[in-house]
Amino acid sequence: MENTNDRSLNWSTEGQAAGTRSAACLVFQAYSVFFFLRAVRNRMAGIFADLPYHSTPDNLPLVLASGSPRRAELLHAAGYSFEICPADPNVECGVCSRATPPELVAKYAFRKAADVVRQQPQALILAADTVGAFNGQALGKPIDRQHAREMLQLLRGQVHHVFTGICLWHAPRAVCTVEVVGTRLFLDNVADDALASYLDTNLWEGKAGAFGYQDGVDWLQVLDGSESNVVGLPMERLAEMLRDFDRLAIPIDQAVL
Repeated sequence: MENTNDRSLNWSTEGQAAGTRSAACLVFQAYSVFFFLRAVRNRMAGIFADLPYHSTPDNLPLVLASGSPRRAELLHAAGYSFEICPADPNVECGVCSRATPPELVAKYAFRKAADVVRQQPQALILAADTVGAFNGQALGKPIDRQHAREMLQLLRGQVHHVFTGICLWHAPRAVCTVEVVGTRLFLDNVADDALASYLDTNLWEGKAGAFGYQDGVDWLQVLDGSESNVVGLPMERLAEMLRDFDRLAIPIDQAVL
């Protein structure tokens, strides 16, 4: 006859072992997140160092037509004073699905600026939109963890691009300039467990292509182009656009996007 005390002891021992394994997993995840966040701080310090600055045309107040904290951090680090006035998310609706990634970000940046300028008639509007791109396919922000995993699995071991469209809209003069900046990257053939550790941090949330270069992962390298562009705003080109604005700007009704 089975000894019920022995059975209870076995269940208790198994439960303790399961609890120990669960605790160990939680500790491992906590350490993984800690090291990722420390790497983020280190890489951000490098990206944000010595960013270029240029004054706005006619010394207009600068308005950022974006709620992106990363774009705001880049502007702050470069020394810009600005107001934040995010565009309506619905401005991204209705763009032709056949548009290439560079065409897409240019159109979105222009639409965001056009939306915000109605609220800011005496300002210079800065709008931007960023996507990842692979084989001509635009990679926006993942909708959930599984979507993020699929994006990263698609990109690993591959060269890909990040494109940012920038629109500077001079509201009083009704002129603007729109440009697209691209950066070429390579994502190592990273193992599934490394991807899982990154996904555990939730740093992929709200980021085009399901990654942030600033996140400090050592399996993502910039091959050519602006590092700050991958974060969401190519600060080098922005300063040049501000410097050359009078030469680059065209009337709004000529900006066919």
